[in-house]
Formats: sequence, C-alpha cells, structure tokens
Amino acid sequence: MDERPVILLVAGDHAAEVEAEFRARYDRDYRIECAGSVAAALDRLRALVAAAADVAMVAAERQLPDGTAVELLHQVPRVVATARRVALVPGAEYSDALDEMRAAALRRDMDTFVGIPRGARDEEFHIALVELLSEWGWSVARPTVTATDVVAAEGDRQAAAVHDLLERLGIPNRRLAPDDDEGRALLEAAGPGAQLPVARAYNGRIITAATPSAVAEAMYGGFDTIPAGSVADVVVVGAGPAGLAAAVYAASEGLATIVLEQDAIGGQAGSSSMIRNYLGFPRGISGMRLAQRSRVQAGRFGARFFTGRAAVHIGPGPAHEPEHHHVSVDGAEMCARTVVLATGVSYRRLGVPGVDDLVGAGVYYGAATSMAREMAGRDVYVVGGGNSAGQAAAHLARFARSVTILVRRAGLAETMSDYLVREIDATPNIDARARTVVDDGGGDGRLEWLRLADLDTQDTTTVPADALFCLLGAEPDCGWLPDDLALDDQGYVLTGRDVPRESWADGRPPASLETTVRGVFAVGDVRAGSMKRVASAAGEGASVLPLVHSHLASLREQEFGAAAG
Repeated sequence: MDERPVILLVAGDHAAEVEAEFRARYDRDYRIECAGSVAAALDRLRALVAAAADVAMVAAERQLPDGTAVELLHQVPRVVATARRVALVPGAEYSDALDEMRAAALRRDMDTFVGIPRGARDEEFHIALVELLSEWGWSVARPTVTATDVVAAEGDRQAAAVHDLLERLGIPNRRLAPDDDEGRALLEAAGPGAQLPVARAYNGRIITAATPSAVAEAMYGGFDTIPAGSVADVVVVGAGPAGLAAAVYAASEGLATIVLEQDAIGGQAGSSSMIRNYLGFPRGISGMRLAQRSRVQAGRFGARFFTGRAAVHIGPGPAHEPEHHHVSVDGAEMCARTVVLATGVSYRRLGVPGVDDLVGAGVYYGAATSMAREMAGRDVYVVGGGNSAGQAAAHLARFARSVTILVRRAGLAETMSDYLVREIDATPNIDARARTVVDDGGGDGRLEWLRLADLDTQDTTTVPADALFCLLGAEPDCGWLPDDLALDDQGYVLTGRDVPRESWADGRPPASLETTVRGVFAVGDVRAGSMKRVASAAGEGASVLPLVHSHLASLREQEFGAAAG
C-alpha cells in the first residue's frame, strides 16, 4: 500500500502542464492524484478519507468544467479539514482574477493562490507550495524522522509538557511507551531505576525525570559552558520576537551576545499556529518557524543561547567593575556591559480551582499546538479574545469537531484583528460566545465538563468539554528585577520619558528604551506602553541597538579617561 501523503490536482485545460510540474518536484515524497472536475475531486477526496489516507494538499485550476477552484476549495474542509488548499491561476487570467482570488483568500476559502508556471524553474511557485506542505507536515502529519524521543506512561502530564516544548522549538519528536521495543531500549540506556519520563535529546543526551526546563537546557548546552570571567557586550533576557531581533542585530554588529530563555525560544509568539499579518510573509508564517529561523540567524552571527533556567537577579558588578551588570540564573551568573530585558508576558490564570487542577489533562495555558492533533472529533473551548486566541481557535478547528471561543466582551472585533474575525466567521465549526466566562469545571482525572456563566443574566450552563485552551491576556513577570528599576502600576517596565521625573539624570529622561538602571533596556511586551504585537516587538528589539552602542561608547570613554588620569 502506498502510504505517501496525497496531493490531489484538479485541473481542466491546463491539466497536462499542472500534473507534469507537480510530478517533477513532489512525486518522490507525495502521491500525486488527478481529477478533472469539482464532482470528481470531491468523490476522490471522500474515498481517500475513507481509506485513511493523509491528504496534504488540494490544488485546483481556477476554471473547471463544472465550477471553479473557489467553489471546490470552499467545500474541501467538510471532507478533510487539514488539507492545504491552493488555487492555480493560468497566466493569461491572473490580472483579471486577482480581486476574486484576494477576496476568496480573505474569506478563507483557500490558503493561497499562485500562477501556473509558464516555464522551467518557477521557484516562486514552488516556494509557496513547499511552505504550505512544510506547515502541513509540522502541524498535521506525524514525524517520519525523529530528533528527540520521550518514553512515558499514557497520560503523563510532564511528558505532555515536554512534547509541547519540543513542538514549539520545531524539533521532530516521538512518544514511546515503556513496553515498546524502542522504549525499552531507551530505558536500558538510561540505566537501572530511571524515572519516567525519559527523554533522549537530538545531541544524544539522556534526561531522566524529564521536565521542559531540563530538556530545553539539554538542547542548547549547559550554563557551565560559559567561560569564567567572560564579559558579554549584551545579555538578552528572553527569546521572543523582541529578544531574538535584539540578538540578531547585536551579534551581526560584532557584539558578544548571550541570550537567556527559561522556556521555549520564541516566547508566546512561538506557539502561534499562523501569523498572517507579519511583514514579508504574504502567505503567513507560524510562530514556531519565525522563532526557529530567527534563532538560526542570530546563532550564525555568533549569538549564544542558554535555555531552561530563569533569570532571577540583576545586580551591579563589584567595586572594581561598577559599570558591569551581573545577571544571575539558578546556579550560574553572567557579566554584561548592557542588558536587554525582553521577557514578554505570560497568560493569566483562570482562577477556577476545579479547572486549574487539570492543567495538562485537558486544560492548557497557551495555544498548545502539540495537542491539536489529539483534538480530532472532540469539543474544544478557547478562552480569550485576542489574536493569540483567534489563531489557536482557527488551528484547532482543523481537527476538532467544534471550537467555542468564550470572551468577556461584547464580541471579538473589540480585541481581535479584522482578518482573524473574518476567518473565524467563515469557519463553520467555530462558535463565539460573548459575555461568557468559565465558572467551574472538572472531570475524572481529566477535563470532562465546564460550567459557563452569562455575565449579563448570571445564568449558568453546564456543557461537555474535552479540552480548554486559556489565552486570557497577559501579565509581566518582573518581580525578580532590582528595586531601583521602575515599574508601572501593572508591573510593566518603564522606559524613556515614562520614567518618573525624580529618576531622571541631570534633568533629562533615560533614552527611549532605557530603564531607570543605566545600561539596562526593555523591549517588547514587557515594556510599559508597547503595542503587544509581534512586528512591534521585533522592531523594538532592532531599535535598541543604537542605544546599546551609545552606552558602550560612553563606557569606553570612561575607561579611556580613567586610564589617562
């Protein structure tokens, strides 16, 4: 039996060239099948689903004998929701079809549209397809090649958290049962009495009683590899979009750069299934891919990443080096000339004991993209009205039987981008319930039910629920920062002219992204007054570099003056 994922081509007048183009590039890894009409395509899709075949993509020519690509692709999710959908537009029709295609894409009738190649080596055409197939392979298909294996008992919450971390890092991984042949072999390699879960990282290191922090640290090297006595030009605390941008620009300009991240590189944005309004990615990009590429980019310039431990203190250097900052994590300390705070924010807790007791067993904080595949045929709830909640709901809807978004406000449009509101409105298995909160919930070992409360009428309803994803808005984690670093009333870091006037030096405020501690800067969501968007966070991460350079220059002047004196 041919187990390759299927690409279904549906074409009319240009069937021969479309089939030839796809077979030339994809026939080794995908099973190319062809249909000549809307009706034939839907019949073939139903047969493939009945045969349990994986359908990776449906690509349809704009005009078909019995309809259009838009009409067909609109119906595809009713048969197979996870297949990527592409409209193929002949070159002669492209200009006339542009408005029609854009409108269909905005309605989410398709994932994208591309022009049929007119000649050899149309790489833009194939880039569009490969990006979609890559996202399908990451979010839908089980990995055929694994980089990290985890052995755990069924329902192990710690193992689920490790898998979620690996998914957000973009690392292919497998779950192995303790009684599998491969699982037993890994347990033997771990040694007698190894405590589950046991993980083997892609670098060969075996971690027993594995936690997300331990696995994250194993991926990028331990803190004990930092040379004693070394001084970094920049320590970036946090590896979300702001921190990654700061790392790329700092390292590319020759600064010795260290990045600290306690969790998965990418931060909250790294869990976004698809960011569609980020500059330069017209077809969108997943948060994981954006973080993965940014980390590689920073690393190629020389930035060093250390993950798995949280920063717990920033303090001044000793008397002989007062211009330095010491950044401490559990069991290690780094010395830096400047510090960039890019710790972002974390999702607020729901505060319902019966629900919070089931975190990891049907209740998840964040998008938990690793769990989306497990939601097939299930009833899922998402709490939150921001873009992260909208992206999570749209992604979950590809798998779940139903997705219900719960928001405190009167509707989604108050807090969610218009493109996401339109996508949700166009997805038949997503429902939004305004002015509704989770009042209670529970189950026997995992989530089974929720009690929902109407904020206007105070009426409550108990509903069956297989999973709850909480994306409730955010709060900063700044309690570890020194007392002389000013925060606003909500705990966000104050910078520039927002700093209290009594903290200004010589009647002048700090630089625009500088805090009340000289040489310590704040960028992204942790900064008071930031826009809380991926693009703005990345922009601030880049914008901080001139300020860092200015501070480093002033330190050099001080050192030169001291030496001359």
